[in-house]
Amino acid sequence: MPNATNLIKRRGLMLVLSSPSGAGKSTIARLLLNDKEKLELALSISVTTRPRRPSEIDGVHYHFITIREFERLRDSDELIEWAEVHGNFYGTPRQAAENALADGQDMLFDIDWQGALQLQEKMKGDVVSIFILPPSMAALKQRLHRRAEDTEEVIETRLRNARNEIERWRSYDYVLVNDDLDRAYHQVQSIVTAERLRRDRSPGLFDFVNTLLDEQLD
Repeated sequence: MPNATNLIKRRGLMLVLSSPSGAGKSTIARLLLNDKEKLELALSISVTTRPRRPSEIDGVHYHFITIREFERLRDSDELIEWAEVHGNFYGTPRQAAENALADGQDMLFDIDWQGALQLQEKMKGDVVSIFILPPSMAALKQRLHRRAEDTEEVIETRLRNARNEIERWRSYDYVLVNDDLDRAYHQVQSIVTAERLRRDRSPGLFDFVNTLLDEQLD
């Protein structure tokens, strides 16, 4: 007998993770994506004008494009959200996200508060937003230095911007403190599991319930 749960059509959700740089957002995102058995999340790959870091791969972490290319996408409404962060532009291609949601695919968005706000305004019913806080500003500074991918000047800029970013925490559905990576990851995992079960994410429930009520017993 087929699994009834698999027969119920579900619309995908947009899982938005935001945090100040260094608070652990990207690490948690990577753990979520690697959990293929339970979560099966797909990463929404943003376009950016930021220079590629040595550890990054074009088309895997970001699509690295020129400012002119970015402006063309933005001005032709081909980006579902976009933002300027630390002097660089980031955005999410519209069509890929729309297609994935319609197919029931859950998408992970590793974006800042500006992009999260745009998604919440445009696609409110699809968005599940999580803001990740560092345990302290001192810990945040240590993590940025330990990452060893930015200059001292860039690190200072990120720390200054972190306070403004943290002030946006109230606009998110969930807020976590990443003082223990394993615990923070499992908290996010629990949120995804619960949000997938929301009635309004499963249009297929209507047909399933009607079939259930029409079923004749011998």
